[in-house]
Amino acid sequence: MSSFTELDYLVIGHVTRDVVDGAFALGGTASYAARTAHALGCRVGVVTSTSPDLDLSPALDGVFVTRVPAPATTTFKNVYTSAGRIQMLRDVAETLVPGMVPSSWRASIVHLGPVARECDPTLIGAFGDAFVGLTPQGWMRRWDRAGRVSCCQWDEAEELRSRADAVVLSEEDVASDRALVALYASQTRLLVVTRGAAGCTVYTKGQSRQFPALAVREVDPTGAGDIFAAAFFVWLQRKGDPWLAARFANCVAARSVTRPGLSGTPTPEEIIRCERILADSHHPGE
Repeated sequence: MSSFTELDYLVIGHVTRDVVDGAFALGGTASYAARTAHALGCRVGVVTSTSPDLDLSPALDGVFVTRVPAPATTTFKNVYTSAGRIQMLRDVAETLVPGMVPSSWRASIVHLGPVARECDPTLIGAFGDAFVGLTPQGWMRRWDRAGRVSCCQWDEAEELRSRADAVVLSEEDVASDRALVALYASQTRLLVVTRGAAGCTVYTKGQSRQFPALAVREVDPTGAGDIFAAAFFVWLQRKGDPWLAARFANCVAARSVTRPGLSGTPTPEEIIRCERILADSHHPGE
């Protein structure tokens, strides 16, 4: 009998407390990505750090969780304006390092999803031949003494990008800098830049293709990029086709913004609907 826990999807990053309009809600890449992978039928694990009293069950029901205790949970205050999102960082939990991952866990897909520089870069080499996907947003953030979050240079970026199987980031992460996107694409096996309501652009093997998003009524964009990334990583690993994975992830992410917070993560019915849409529209070789 095997003593290992076989996972389809392992996500490493902080589960957060998000403050919107004065109310608290669970969030973070770890929450959104884990729930999406679970909806896709994956056996999912999470390695995170929070205060011991934070109840993770509303976000991570049915998910294997390893929690590193911390004095405080990573906490963001999000304010959405016509000019974009304003973020304030209140607290940060513990840094996550390879030794915190249970030695009995084995995963087909590993998703490193920092939100506040909490994923130690050495994690990139800790998983053998597993597929490793990055959503580097948390490595591309800095915050001032007041906690105001802004974009910054991605430290150790070239090594991380070159070792990852796929990287998903947003236009916001790179401040819409086309030259920076071109540089990242040249250093990455597979890069996806998400563009909100405009869809995404995929860069791989010297090629780039744009994929439009579905037109929907946006209620809350929080977590849409994390949902996209999880759907993209899973579909890429299953199908081996980045173009098809982008179409599928666009479909899943578009539906996510029609509901607030974690309720926007996909239902099994939405997954089936997106699969059917792709089956009806996909032509081999495109």
